[in-house]
Amino acid sequence: MIVWINGAFSAGKTSAARELIDLIPNSTFYDPELVGAGLRQLLPHKRLAEVDDCQDLPIWRRLVVDTAAALLAEVGGVLVVPMTLLRQEYRDEIFGGLASRRIPVCHVLLSTGETILRQRIAAREETPDDPEVHERVRRWASAHIEPYRAALPWLGADAYVVDADGLTPAQTALRIADAIRTGAVGSCEIVQTPVPTAETLASGVLLFDEADRVLLVDPTYKPGWEFPGGVVEPGEAPARAGVREVAEEIGIELAHVPKLLVIDWEPPRPPAYGGLRLIFDGGRLDSTQAEGLLLPGAELRDWRFVTEKEAAGLLPPNHFERLRWALRARQRSVVLNLEAGVPVG
Repeated sequence: MIVWINGAFSAGKTSAARELIDLIPNSTFYDPELVGAGLRQLLPHKRLAEVDDCQDLPIWRRLVVDTAAALLAEVGGVLVVPMTLLRQEYRDEIFGGLASRRIPVCHVLLSTGETILRQRIAAREETPDDPEVHERVRRWASAHIEPYRAALPWLGADAYVVDADGLTPAQTALRIADAIRTGAVGSCEIVQTPVPTAETLASGVLLFDEADRVLLVDPTYKPGWEFPGGVVEPGEAPARAGVREVAEEIGIELAHVPKLLVIDWEPPRPPAYGGLRLIFDGGRLDSTQAEGLLLPGAELRDWRFVTEKEAAGLLPPNHFERLRWALRARQRSVVLNLEAGVPVG
């Protein structure tokens, strides 16, 4: 299990986390800041200069998950993780990655007033021997107060909130420990899709509105938008898998077996295994059907109908390429082999 302590910079997360490991048996302190420090030594300066924060690096988010899983495999018990996560898509990606490894996460938010935050930031002593770095750290922390305030609506709904104003780190840790012991803070409800261990066969389904815009969904467990669909189960027909996934993901029962539009091979790119990807035409949804669309909160965050141009800014590049070929195939009523770029039927 992981106890993830979230909050603004200077909210007291690290101090509370160090106190908490003395209150939870068989617990280990894990600071993802060390992952960022390692990447600053490993990555080329050009790549680091492209982002303002290590959290914006996909490799950081992946390594945070992989390191947590490796630590738990090594020491067992509970990991206590103090780390600010203000972008919901990053929270979803990291917590989803942990969930896929069957690692439950208790999400705790330390709530601290802005006045107290600014006082703590002003009093920070990061690098007293280097005034320039010291001031840069203060400015960094101060600049993230507003993003923290903007994130509070989803943070407050997602995490167990501990009002840390006026509390010592030991008192804050005691409140967190009591909440975990009593079950007041439970595991995050997020999809637990198993991590593939080999190549997979997956079916995606394109659904269109009356203006011929395509339906995309926003998964909580990975970055980027997607088509409704998922991995084909053993012994399951790919088209039927698409029908099942559409019903499970958005509550739409397709009355017909969708028509195959595109066959694509996704090569393995570690840590992904790749596999065969099929795109089907699920047809048009009328306004009544679209109004009845339902999302499972633990798996999908949002949905929308988009034009091809809008999809280019939402889909991962290889998925957008499949969409482009699928739209062509739909217009021509043929199946396309995307790898070869030729009609196959």
